[in-house]
Amino acid sequence: MKRIYWRPKGVSTNALLVITSIAMASLIIVEAFPERGSEAYLQQMLEASTLASEAMDTLRTERLRRGPSIDPIADPSGSGLIGVAISEVTSNSGNLLAKQTTINPNWAAVAIELLREAGVREGDTVAVGLSGSFPSMNIAVYAALTTLRIKPIPISSVTASQWGANRPRYLWLGMEQFLHKRKIFPFRSVATSLGGAEDRAAGVSDEGMRILRNAIKRSKLPFIDAENYAASVVERMAIYGEHAGGKEIAAYINIGGGTSSVGTKRSKFAFQPGINRRTPPKAALIDSVMARFLDQGKPVIHFLQINRMAQRYGLPLSPQTRPPVGTGQVFLLQRYDTSLTAVALFILIGSLFLFIRSGRGRMALQTAPKDTDNFEPTV
Repeated sequence: MKRIYWRPKGVSTNALLVITSIAMASLIIVEAFPERGSEAYLQQMLEASTLASEAMDTLRTERLRRGPSIDPIADPSGSGLIGVAISEVTSNSGNLLAKQTTINPNWAAVAIELLREAGVREGDTVAVGLSGSFPSMNIAVYAALTTLRIKPIPISSVTASQWGANRPRYLWLGMEQFLHKRKIFPFRSVATSLGGAEDRAAGVSDEGMRILRNAIKRSKLPFIDAENYAASVVERMAIYGEHAGGKEIAAYINIGGGTSSVGTKRSKFAFQPGINRRTPPKAALIDSVMARFLDQGKPVIHFLQINRMAQRYGLPLSPQTRPPVGTGQVFLLQRYDTSLTAVALFILIGSLFLFIRSGRGRMALQTAPKDTDNFEPTV
């Protein structure tokens, strides 16, 4: 019969059963007593989602005032935050289902959870890269940062992909400025760029370029007018460093697939949605803001592949009505108590060590002097 595994000769079956019982008891205890303080984080999630909902309501009211009417097919929840299939300022293709899925204030709770996992705490400074492609996600992240009292350094690009903030009279920079004036959020972008291909809106018509540049002028923000995306990466990193004022940047948050943030199309989907702690091999040789922060050892929170993220956190795909605040499995997530887990692991490893050591001691007394084989096969 074939030898299947080996076990120490001196460890009895009863000892192995005791070790198994300790392991099972440790697992039950860790599962039964999740990390304390979860109620405080739940309250922060609810607060952030409520703020995101308020921001969405504010923009919807303004959109209805300005017109045109909201398309009930493309924007079934009536948010006013879904754009059009094509316009003069559209940068590239976009997924309508993903854009509709972001019309949910509870994404702010997801942002709270990801910031916590990344180790970002109240008072920390974070760098942020936004595009006009996901205005609702921008709002959710802003709501989370405001709730956690984190100091952001946001840089926005003005173009948007299909179904994003790609209406010439309703661009992201205008939305952001409006929310800041209404005191919904206490901050806004520190700089802006054209966005799109090469971070220069390559392929946009002359009329589209005129609209974009006028929007940048109205925003009165510093304009990153780099000659290509590589130069834009350098300038963005310099802006982040300047506005950090000598403080350490705790993390980088990216929303969308902006070229400067993610690199070329080759590396765009190499980064995982959610938290990234290492540069993926496919993106290692392609310069980007995300890769630079990862090379510095900073966690990167990446909001892309929205449908995949929604399934992970239990948020509905393409909701037909805007979900109420506090709905979604993200509010039910429990985290293990790391201290309790460490104690349980220490006890388990200690038990293994003691049983194996005592078994070897008995084995040494019972084994003949010439017998140097400490193990026997078990079939």
